Amino acid sequence: MSHSESYKRLLNRMGYYDYQSGLIYRHLNQESGWDSHLDNCRKYILRAIDLLKPRKVTVLGSGWLLELPVAEIVEKTGKVELVDIIHPPDVVRQAGEIDNVELIESDVTGGLIENIWRKIRSYPFYRKADTLDGIVIPEYRPLSDPGLIISLNLITQLEVLPVRYLKKKARINEEEMYRFRRTIQERHIELLSKYNSVLITDYEEVISPRSGEPERIQTLLADLPPSKNKEKWTWDFDLKGVDYYNSRSVMHVIAVTI
Repeated sequence: MSHSESYKRLLNRMGYYDYQSGLIYRHLNQESGWDSHLDNCRKYILRAIDLLKPRKVTVLGSGWLLELPVAEIVEKTGKVELVDIIHPPDVVRQAGEIDNVELIESDVTGGLIENIWRKIRSYPFYRKADTLDGIVIPEYRPLSDPGLIISLNLITQLEVLPVRYLKKKARINEEEMYRFRRTIQERHIELLSKYNSVLITDYEEVISPRSGEPERIQTLLADLPPSKNKEKWTWDFDLKGVDYYNSRSVMHVIAVTI
């Protein structure tokens, strides 16, 4: 299933394609800095599959497949569905070379991106929205039985496009924006809690300047459900100081089986 051309134009205007290409450029720029994190993701996923023995795996936010051992998952399960709002051409090519891998184009926010687009577009050009009232934050619904769901470095990224667009086109106070971000994450956890699921996500970013105290930023705002098979590690996210001048940042990551 592919999106209409009008929907693709919507995504372009909201900055999705720049965001998508920025992820792979960031990875390449960090050279081997991400290797440990990517390896930890792959190993955790394969251990969870060995434990749960699903016949099917659905990956939400499959992205560039950097941290996803697709071929190994197919061998262990039989079928893999890769779900993302738009799949990069390289991923389409890779998936086409592996049997029993299906690509699904779907907004894993459940339609929030389009909801925001339509809401903000309804305001006259001389006025900016100053409230999020009327914007529904839906829960994503799989098209069929997903089997084991893998949410892969996704939950804290679901808000990125909506929040960037709202900051540009609206005037929303910080308290309301915090609640908005938290609710997006809560909706995602509600989905995962209905199935056997693996959740891998950053929960905190630590920015360390060359001088002064490190700054800790909480990225996971929602509460995690009771879980088993929990692991934590550090992701050397930006050791080259691309995001913050004269600073370095790492992400603290948690992986849980729900």
